[in-house]
Amino acid sequence: MRTPDRILDAALSSFGTRGYEATSLDDLAAGLGVRKQTILYHFSSKPALLDAVIDRSGAELAAALEHSLARAGPGWERVEAIVRSVFRLAARRPELLGLVREVGRLGPPAATRLTEALDPLVTRATEFLDAEMEAGNVRRHDSRLLLLTAYSAVIGVATEVDVLRALGVEPTARSLLQRRKQLLEFLRSALLVSPPGA
Repeated sequence: MRTPDRILDAALSSFGTRGYEATSLDDLAAGLGVRKQTILYHFSSKPALLDAVIDRSGAELAAALEHSLARAGPGWERVEAIVRSVFRLAARRPELLGLVREVGRLGPPAATRLTEALDPLVTRATEFLDAEMEAGNVRRHDSRLLLLTAYSAVIGVATEVDVLRALGVEPTARSLLQRRKQLLEFLRSALLVSPPGA
C-alpha cells in the first residue's frame, strides 16, 4: 500500500474514533512507523490531512449509498436500502461514520467540505421525498428538515456506542440489527401515510 494511503487510513481511524483534536501528527507517525515529516511531505498540515480524509471518505460514503440505491426498488424500499447501507457501514467501517459525526461536530470548513461531497445525494433524496409527498405516499413535511431528522436518527442510532452503553444496551452485532429493525419501523410509521400492513 502506498504511503499516502496508509497515512489516510490511519488518520481516518484516529479522527473517526478519537476525534480530530485528540489526534496528533506525532502519534499518527509513530503508529505508522514513519517520521512526522513523512506525513507533512504528503499532506502539508493537519488541516490538509483532514481535508484529504474528508474527500476520500465522502467519496466512499457516497459510493456505498449510490450502490445501495442502484439495487433498491421504488418508494419505501429506497429508504430501507439507505438505512441498511448506513448500518452495514457502522458494522464494517465504524471509523467512517465516526468521521461523519466528528466532522459535524467540528463545523465549517470541515462540515461544509463533507456536505459538498454528499450534496448530489442530498439533492436526490429531497427530490425523492418531495415526489413521494406529492404522490401521497409520505406525510407532508419540509423535505430538507425531514432528511436532516432522519439522518440524525440513523447516524445516532448506528454510531453512538457510549450513549447506548449509558442506556444499558451493550453494542453487539445482534443489537445493531435489532436497532436497525426498530429504527426502520419507527421511520416507516412516522413517514408513510399508510404503512405496509396497516
